[in-house]
Amino acid sequence: METREARRSRGEIETLPSGALRVRVYGGSDPITGKSYRRSEVVPAGPGARKEAERVRTRLLSEVDQGRNPRTSATVGQLLDRYMELLTVEPTTRRAYENMIRIHIRPLLGALRLDRIGGEVLDSFYAQLLTCRTHCRGQPLTDHRTDAQHECDHRCVPHACRPLSAASVRHAHVLLNGAFGRAVRWGWLGVNPVQQAQAPALRAPDPQPPSPTQAARIALDAWKDPEWGMFVWLAMTTGARRGELCALRWCRMDLSAGVIDIRGSIIQSGGELREKDTKTHQRRRLILDAQTIALLAAYQHHTQQAAAGAGLELGDDAFVFSRAPDGSTPLKPDSVTQRYSRMCRRLGWTMHLHQLRHYSATELIASGVDIRTVAGRLGHGGGGTTTLRVYTAWVAEADQRASKSLAGRMPELPVGPTSAAGVLALPAAPEPADDEASPYRAIAADLRAAIRCGALRPGDVLPTVKELAARYGVAVGTAHRAVAQLTEADQATASRGKRAVVAEQSAT
Repeated sequence: METREARRSRGEIETLPSGALRVRVYGGSDPITGKSYRRSEVVPAGPGARKEAERVRTRLLSEVDQGRNPRTSATVGQLLDRYMELLTVEPTTRRAYENMIRIHIRPLLGALRLDRIGGEVLDSFYAQLLTCRTHCRGQPLTDHRTDAQHECDHRCVPHACRPLSAASVRHAHVLLNGAFGRAVRWGWLGVNPVQQAQAPALRAPDPQPPSPTQAARIALDAWKDPEWGMFVWLAMTTGARRGELCALRWCRMDLSAGVIDIRGSIIQSGGELREKDTKTHQRRRLILDAQTIALLAAYQHHTQQAAAGAGLELGDDAFVFSRAPDGSTPLKPDSVTQRYSRMCRRLGWTMHLHQLRHYSATELIASGVDIRTVAGRLGHGGGGTTTLRVYTAWVAEADQRASKSLAGRMPELPVGPTSAAGVLALPAAPEPADDEASPYRAIAADLRAAIRCGALRPGDVLPTVKELAARYGVAVGTAHRAVAQLTEADQATASRGKRAVVAEQSAT
């Protein structure tokens, strides 16, 4: 009688109720969970199904054997060491890769031989990271207040799992795919096991730009300091990234023509600041509006006077934003991010600097600027694909307004009974819809009515934007604009990460 080990060694072909054949081949045990796993494939029913199943079994056995008998005895850790030696990437990317290897990959996979790594092992690795970033594996642990030797007190609490974000796990997937791809090219392995694994899906983009009212308050507060006000104003009007604004130099501005040249970005590497290419390695020339040009001219005069007061001269290659009187050093990107967050907290909101980039994009789209132009100003790659994916809700609303505008310019058609010539009779055209009937305005009007009649009282929590979107059959961005309209009119209060509530005295 055939033993279980013998069946494992040659694989199994099982007939399913539908007549299809399922081929299963033992692939080893999962080093993350300790469970055994199999590789399987289903062959559709048909006259040649049995022969095809035999071919599939032979192929799967060959792939498993290649994994079990690699051309090297190297471990995952050794592969990553060699891969990082030869990898050419930006310092910030390298630092992120090194942290991912040190904190997550090496502790769980580093000691394993390459022949132990397969698609199921990697899926199990990803699942562990998405469950707990400290790799607790469900064991009762204590989160200590320090890693040094100490006596536990109330600050040492029972461990609570905190998952790693899907984006971070995808970064690990990309890193491993690059390393194992090199291993195949070097002849260390026959196949790349990472291609058999499934990286977690990313959440749909949910940009949350400040409302026009919030943007106005932010700008006014920032202008208490001319340098900070100019920085925030340019972030709003150009949509440039923080590093790109820190890298601006006066020699890259032509105020007479109203153009700024964005060709670099400041990054922090090992505690030092250096300039590199933009994120997409694109040089952009942005046209400025008259008000921004006037503000920059006034700000340039202010910086020249400050330099002269210190007995220095502001050179053409000086940075536009600098703590040094002569503009010799740029601002730190992390510092401007922290300053912006502190300012918003003081104003009562939880916001981050990148939301000003979203504000610039959504305002351009709302004003009717085409997607390719918006993508060009923001420095998005893909000819507008990224812009369209991130700002879908605003594009949909702009399309709705465009359709109404086009309908208003169309020629009139004959109206009335059929003529003797047989012209088709058309019903009378309906009155154009009032702007108050726009989807987000209609939702806002319903919420106001509920507040006035007392169904929603001051302090009551408003429905979430997802609930409103499902109730009215609109996009989440449309529902978000409806709530934003209430907050702009001081009928509701909201902050990032918290539910919107009815404001005091809102019924009046």
